[in-house]
Amino acid sequence: MQHDVMASLLILLIISVIAVVSLRRLKLPAVLGYLAVGVVAGPFGLGWISQAADIHIIGEFGVVFLLFMLGLEFSLPRLIAMRRAVIGMGGAQVVATAIITGIAAWLMGFSPAAAFVLAGVLTVSSTAIVVKQLGEQMELNSRHGNSAIGVLLFQDIAVVPFLIIIPVLGSHSGTPTDSTQLTLNVAWTIAAGVAVAVALFFGGRWVLRPLFREIARAHSAELFTIAVLLVVLGAGWLTNQAGLSYELGAFLAGIALSETQYKHQIETDIRPFRDVLLGLFFITIGMLLNVRNLPDIFVWVIILLALLIVVKTAIIFLIGRAMGEEPGVALRTGLVLAQGGEFGFAMLAITTPDIMPDDQRQIVLAVVIFSMVLTPILVKLNGHIAKHIVPSYRRERHEAQISLTESTSDLSDHVLICGFGRVGQNVARLLKSEGFEYTAIEVDPDIVQQAMEAGLPVHFGNSTHGEILESAGLSRARALVISHLDDPIALKTIEVARSLSPDIPIIVRTRSDEQLDQFYEAGATDVVASIYEMSLVLSGNVLRALNVPVSKVIRQIQEIRRENYAPLRHTFAGTRSREAGDFVPLAPRTLRNITLVQGAYAIDKPLNACLPDNRTIVVDAINRSGIRGETPQADMILQEGDTLTLYGAPEELDSAEHFLLAGKE
Repeated sequence: MQHDVMASLLILLIISVIAVVSLRRLKLPAVLGYLAVGVVAGPFGLGWISQAADIHIIGEFGVVFLLFMLGLEFSLPRLIAMRRAVIGMGGAQVVATAIITGIAAWLMGFSPAAAFVLAGVLTVSSTAIVVKQLGEQMELNSRHGNSAIGVLLFQDIAVVPFLIIIPVLGSHSGTPTDSTQLTLNVAWTIAAGVAVAVALFFGGRWVLRPLFREIARAHSAELFTIAVLLVVLGAGWLTNQAGLSYELGAFLAGIALSETQYKHQIETDIRPFRDVLLGLFFITIGMLLNVRNLPDIFVWVIILLALLIVVKTAIIFLIGRAMGEEPGVALRTGLVLAQGGEFGFAMLAITTPDIMPDDQRQIVLAVVIFSMVLTPILVKLNGHIAKHIVPSYRRERHEAQISLTESTSDLSDHVLICGFGRVGQNVARLLKSEGFEYTAIEVDPDIVQQAMEAGLPVHFGNSTHGEILESAGLSRARALVISHLDDPIALKTIEVARSLSPDIPIIVRTRSDEQLDQFYEAGATDVVASIYEMSLVLSGNVLRALNVPVSKVIRQIQEIRRENYAPLRHTFAGTRSREAGDFVPLAPRTLRNITLVQGAYAIDKPLNACLPDNRTIVVDAINRSGIRGETPQADMILQEGDTLTLYGAPEELDSAEHFLLAGKE
């Protein structure tokens, strides 16, 4: 079937919503869903989208914005601080992997230009998948996690030279050009890239900063967003006019704006554009995979996939060992990074058929896609694989657990703290001042090292592992404190701890009320929500400033805490809210005003007869003729003009509003 661009986009959006929702339920990265949508709906799948050229053009802007965000997040101080992992390990990995894979591809029959592209594609790993999976497993701050993040940072930067050189190879692949001339052309292009980078850098200081200062004074969100889009696309157009890629210009524009005070606002405004367009880009990449020809190239795909995982893991393992990493840590780092990544697709997107024929491109594309599909499994099992392959690592982990057991063997009636960040350290300080013993578990090795040097009882460990909690003396502890802000990990820790020690008090810290009920259901004794505690402190200060007696303020605060913040949980929410950087269409539970207009079903009926019995909605108040009555009686007769303030989930509020006004759900 033939569809216009709008129909094609609608089809892709519908399938994407279904795929991404399904993958989120399985806790898998959305990028896999986008790739799957492209494969299924593309011309080589079910054929719903037979012409993908127009969508591919739109999707390419996703890569442009991805490179812009990369430049925006570029931080020279961060690179210097992580120079061992970034420049040392990352640089060695990129150079070694590029040389080995490039030579191997050339020996397998790829042209020198195609071998160069393949080297770049297979050198990079998937930042999105690796970071997400490590974060869910509480391994971002582990030793192999820190090494992996450092390597990923260098890989992201190393993409830029490939984006500069690949278009040059394409422009000369169809003409007889000697190696000297090609080398000169590449050198000239790199020089042009450096010149453009310098121009944009100083342009950012002398032009963009004053420009955005003036735009910010206008207090117009639309103008600010338009200006950011102009800078991104304008910089891409300039580099394209200089014979370079759009992506390079966007990257340089990001660097130019990264040192301004508007960095975070720019990132907030651009992220929705990047995410949507990047999703379309991944869909178009999936469309390029010819699944009908997979049986013909399947053997080559499997061989290259195995070689990619084994060789890349081996390279990173050897580099890690050479830099002093322990065998198990080096192997885990290699397993985490043993795949292709998003920037590999960006390189393939600018590779012309003259450089890499379609049959070779199909093999490379399939290898990268399948390696990314395997990544969540490899990351999840990296510890188990390391234990089985490196016996010394298994012994080391066992010895660490024994050491933890021995160090806490004399403790009883102590407090076990999971998470020794700023809050955990303050809790420990107050416990010590009152004469209570404690021991802490932390996954950040730097914090553990500093704490141990200071003589504090802090140990490296993952609190979701029952054996770690047992080794830390959970069964003898007087209380368990979970002080970090990772709600999924906290929930898992509560469940594990409660299964091991049914009666121990568990005090949990959380950011908001989204997980409050789940924490209590899992077995938490007390949950401290940061957002509500700030409200209590602020309210207490305000009341004291208004000369309300301190004793009365304290009683009110204690009463609110005893009710698990129930009086504070009834708040109005706008149609948009941001929590932890994620877009949330509506707050999980919120307040809504519903006015009984003339002819409403609920008029002259008791309140308890006007709300469905199967709902968990709370009537917060009723406003009648300007008089607000809180917690109204269930048998109160409703009147025309009453405004009911209801508290509940958005979908339940929709049903309640319909029922109050029309009498039917």
